[in-house]
Amino acid sequence: MYTYFCSATLSRDLLPARSKVNRQEVDTIRQSIRFRLSLLFFITIVIPIVGIVVKLPSYYLDLIKEQESSLLEGTLTALTFDIQTYLDDLERMTVTPYLNNEVMLALKLKSTSQWKLLTPYEQYEAEEVLNKTLPSYLKNMRKDILGTILLPMDGSVYITPPLSFSDQAVKGFPFKEQDWYIKAVKADGNVAFTGVHKQDYLNNADSEVFSVTRLIKDPDSSRPLGIIMADADTVLLDQMMKGIRLSKGAKVVILDDNQQLIYANQPISGDMQRQIASGSRTVMDVKDSYTVVRETISRSNWVIAILSPEAFIQAHLKRVYWIGTAFAASGLLIALILYFTVSHWIVTPFKQMIQVMKRVQRGDMNTLYRVKGNDEISQLGSNLNTMIYKLDELIDREYKAVLGKRNAEYRALQSQIQPHFLYNTLNGFIGLNRTGQSMQLERAILSLSGMLRYTLEHNDWAQLQEEIDFINKYCGLQLVRFAEKIQVHISCDPDALSLLIPKLLLQPIIENAIIHGIEPCDHSCELRMDIHMQSVPGEKEEVLAIHISDNGVGFESSKVQEGLGIRNVRERLQLSFEGASMSIHSAKDQGTSVQILIPLKDVRRG
Repeated sequence: MYTYFCSATLSRDLLPARSKVNRQEVDTIRQSIRFRLSLLFFITIVIPIVGIVVKLPSYYLDLIKEQESSLLEGTLTALTFDIQTYLDDLERMTVTPYLNNEVMLALKLKSTSQWKLLTPYEQYEAEEVLNKTLPSYLKNMRKDILGTILLPMDGSVYITPPLSFSDQAVKGFPFKEQDWYIKAVKADGNVAFTGVHKQDYLNNADSEVFSVTRLIKDPDSSRPLGIIMADADTVLLDQMMKGIRLSKGAKVVILDDNQQLIYANQPISGDMQRQIASGSRTVMDVKDSYTVVRETISRSNWVIAILSPEAFIQAHLKRVYWIGTAFAASGLLIALILYFTVSHWIVTPFKQMIQVMKRVQRGDMNTLYRVKGNDEISQLGSNLNTMIYKLDELIDREYKAVLGKRNAEYRALQSQIQPHFLYNTLNGFIGLNRTGQSMQLERAILSLSGMLRYTLEHNDWAQLQEEIDFINKYCGLQLVRFAEKIQVHISCDPDALSLLIPKLLLQPIIENAIIHGIEPCDHSCELRMDIHMQSVPGEKEEVLAIHISDNGVGFESSKVQEGLGIRNVRERLQLSFEGASMSIHSAKDQGTSVQILIPLKDVRRG
């Protein structure tokens, strides 16, 4: 009705006695359209591109940092595992005395007064065990250990050195006063890890080592028998670092449990060491700042930290700036091309419409606007053509009256159908809103919008494909109300999809099946629609068969009269197809089925 009112109003304005379209009006309309397009271009293209250019470096900076952090964490995990494995090997060396009964017996004898009661030969045998048997075991453990030292409780010293060191300890060296000795005693049989220290207890040995110590105890009496310590060279850590890949300028730092430096692949200042020890995520240096990824070795409480320089990330970011700038320039260029193309594409149809209006003013009622596509401008052009048709109707009242009467019948029948699905969906929208299902509510509104657009289009016929799409949207809205109570199955012969039928012919049947058959039911129901072409017994020509069924409550056909919606379907079917038929079969508590048969000879293709 709204479209007809607008068309009628415009038709009066277009009469030669009422209006006159001139060049100035054309320019005004074109300038107005260009201004709006320019504003739309600025809002939808320029502003987003500027926003992207502004946000892109920040986004990629976060992305690069995240990737770099992920890589460093993986590298750190591998490095930590290697060091942990090495410390485990050192720890296993400290339990070697427990594995030899002769060694344990010799340690027990030297830690008691029984040692003095032994014969010289027995003392010689015990010394041989500690001087030769135990070192042979320890030397075979690992080739990269700088040495081990065993300190029985009687003050004697037994050293298992590498080939390059002397086997003699510094005479009178105060072993019991050393931090590593005290730490091993406090550990009471457990392993104790010691940070970097010098082998100042050996003659001619000035290497810096880190050590693993353990208090050897009598398994029977738990009495201390001695201290064993294994020394490892920090050069071994350099060898481990060669097996990992680091970004340029990255630093690896290892601190012991007292936050003292054990290893650094590059020199670091004391201030940087303090920052790392404090747990800071960012370390500042004189020339650069570093992002810190750290991990603690659980057994030794050593901290391994990898420092990634910010300069490395900034170098990557510069490339992102160039890419962002190129992207923005390309985007603006493409946008400008699109703007002028779209501007021409939109303004030209309006100019053509105005030319059509001028010819109509001069009395040429046979001129029409050539509609291309199905967008808003095409719809406006279609409405213009409709307006011309209405003007022609005013000129030829008698001929148009007959055609208008037939069209009015179709419009009246359609208008009776539309309120049904509107009423059914609005209650569902209220429920979605109250339960806070905003996303589902938005989808439902979009479905309803598409349905309304379809019903308001100025055509009385539609392809079966369009009707099926409409019914799918309608059933989707009904699912909002009934949830899992209803299952919908629609099948159609692909060859039948392009056939034309009266618009909204099937929707009232679907609506009746849901409202009167499925809604009162207390169990889950199935709604089916099958469309196919078949032959009829005794007839030569095929028919289009549309079968709609449900397994709802059903009804007794003899006691129920057809409603307005079903009567409208019958009337429209008879008006459209001379040989069409429609039959309804229902049984109480079994469901209802509706079958429509349309001769294919009466059906047109879209």
